[in-house]
Amino acid sequence: MARDTTDLTPIRSVDELVAHIAEGEKPREDFRIGTEHEKFGFYTADLRPVPYEGDRGIRRVLEGMAALSGWEPILDEGRIIGLAGASGQGAISLEPGGQFELSGAPLETLHETCVETGRHLADVREIADPLGIRFLGIGSSPLWRLGETPVMPKSRYAIMARYMPKVGTRGLDMMFRTATIQVNLDFASEADMRAKMQVGMRLQAVASALFANSPFTEGQPNGLLSWRSDVWSDVDNQRSGLLPFVFEEGFGYRDYVEWALDVPMYFVMREGRYRDATDITFRQFLDGALGGRVARPEPNMGDWANHLSTLFPDVRLKRFIEMRGADGGPWHGICALPAYWTGLLYDEGALDAVMALTRDIGFEEAARLRAEVPRLGLATPFRDGTVLDLARETLEIARQGLAARARLNEDGHDETIFLAPLADILARGETAAEELLRLHRGPWGGRIDPLFQHLAY
Repeated sequence: MARDTTDLTPIRSVDELVAHIAEGEKPREDFRIGTEHEKFGFYTADLRPVPYEGDRGIRRVLEGMAALSGWEPILDEGRIIGLAGASGQGAISLEPGGQFELSGAPLETLHETCVETGRHLADVREIADPLGIRFLGIGSSPLWRLGETPVMPKSRYAIMARYMPKVGTRGLDMMFRTATIQVNLDFASEADMRAKMQVGMRLQAVASALFANSPFTEGQPNGLLSWRSDVWSDVDNQRSGLLPFVFEEGFGYRDYVEWALDVPMYFVMREGRYRDATDITFRQFLDGALGGRVARPEPNMGDWANHLSTLFPDVRLKRFIEMRGADGGPWHGICALPAYWTGLLYDEGALDAVMALTRDIGFEEAARLRAEVPRLGLATPFRDGTVLDLARETLEIARQGLAARARLNEDGHDETIFLAPLADILARGETAAEELLRLHRGPWGGRIDPLFQHLAY
């Protein structure tokens, strides 16, 4: 997230928190697609990670991008930590270990999404190449130990880094050594939100298998296909993973709000500074728990929006829905992830079909898939077959959904073209991670350095 929210509107009741999410409802004709992707910077000369400071650091890349794009710098205690487009074009931000993130603009078609992605990567390369820096599209840093990974000077991350070891064993790995592709999608009503959240929860493990791309840690195979997905098994189980109540028939906005209220906070912002609030829940905050500890201890809607952004379930609800299960990957994967979910969820016929297909996948079965997919990927057993079979069925529904949308580019192609990389994976039955492992065993001779050339943007 590039910039935390400032909204001083006081909170008078839990009903207002429910209404805050409900205000995200949009007419279907106004639905948009917002795509985010993260990537690891490295020096081409020696494959070291790129620190924040220095003549060839991440700060220089941000400053160069600001000059090139005209986007507004985002500052944290005087340091540039991101950029924001002045007219809603999106934002650039830094993840804790220097992962360079584009939070794309809300766009009408996947054609626009792919143009945006290509333009951003070209701009990044224009700035980074003269500095001897390239960026790696993968789900986890394949070479560097945690202690070798740079730390970005972003105040909220310092609070998180202190807190993570108290609530899980792998929170610092998540922060500093993983990268993802996400898509943000709209909903028309509470019922529409429910259907999309439920499909997302039931199929997030399928997306993790399709996009598995993190088989190396500290220069060696780690025994997994999606190390990033496995990391999330013990980050902070109060705020992450699958949410059992989402699978219930009557799930609605209030259920999510009641859960969020009882998740510990990370921070509040007061006088432009981050104040640690990890010892209280938002419900306790509403009851006055910060009285005497910070100026203006009364909660406001900006505090609520920021709190929602610090919750990490596999599918996150704010004023839109975020699909969070995919590893970072190459350029075509950045376009394929939103194509998969847009195809499933934005056409009413496709949404009905995928709801019918997945309706009887309950929490326990989804949790089992989530636990096994990081190791087995598409070969994970599913009923009488495997996740590969389920992925094929869902990809066909997504294809039909995108065809029905009939959003054409200037060459007359519809959005189904962006599913081609996934169709190829399913035809071969080989994930990106398995391809990397095959190359590592074969042509690369057990070396990790060819991976950087293979996956560099």
